[in-house]
Amino acid sequence: MEPLPNSRTEPDGSAVIRVLSYNIRSMRGDTAALARVIAACDPDLVLLQEAPRFFRWRKKLARLAAASGLVILSGGATAAGPALLCSLRATVERTEDVLLPLTPGRHRRGLATAVVRIGGARLGVLSCHLSLDADERHAQAGLLLDRLAGMGVTHAVAGGDLNERPGGRTFRRLGDGLRDCWTAAPWGSEYTFPAFGPDRRIDAVFVTEGIEVLGCGVPLGLPGVAEDDLRAATDHLPVLTALRLPASGD
Repeated sequence: MEPLPNSRTEPDGSAVIRVLSYNIRSMRGDTAALARVIAACDPDLVLLQEAPRFFRWRKKLARLAAASGLVILSGGATAAGPALLCSLRATVERTEDVLLPLTPGRHRRGLATAVVRIGGARLGVLSCHLSLDADERHAQAGLLLDRLAGMGVTHAVAGGDLNERPGGRTFRRLGDGLRDCWTAAPWGSEYTFPAFGPDRRIDAVFVTEGIEVLGCGVPLGLPGVAEDDLRAATDHLPVLTALRLPASGD
């Protein structure tokens, strides 16, 4: 497997970054294995789903961030599960946690969002975990696209657990407005669920136009990412993406 590029800032201000999207199942698995996987991927930004939401959730999330060499950016219980972590390379401009409309009898869903600067690049960031119900999921994808459009950024990355395979109408809706990073530059492995014997891709990372996708996929075979850790950490496999961000003029 060809290595993904390392993070760096170019002389013109453009930035190469690594973004990791990961459903961590409320940290009910082996948290030491989870931290090792995240740290080995060496991400600048981490888009989490099913972050802790209940008793001492902030402390649990802070411990995971520290063990992974990162800091909390936004989300958690305040976004109904999605959360963002970042390296100290990111300068935070603003954050916002968004709760989506609640359908009675179903789980509350939300979005963790932020605007950051890395090198000379400015980037909107969004983590999501969409509904198990097809109609609700499709509506949430529209709200996600609306939120990105209203963030006041030229470039953005969004990712998460879509609870749907490519070809589904929600996946297609997101793909009509954004670029699916796996399709743009497949790398590593494709399937993300379940961690034991994965047979489907329901987790994905998308970007707006103008961002170059350098590689995207499950980091099986990446140095430091042990298969035993991947299986012990949670029931999903992570998606690691390398991106080149153009320098921002604003």
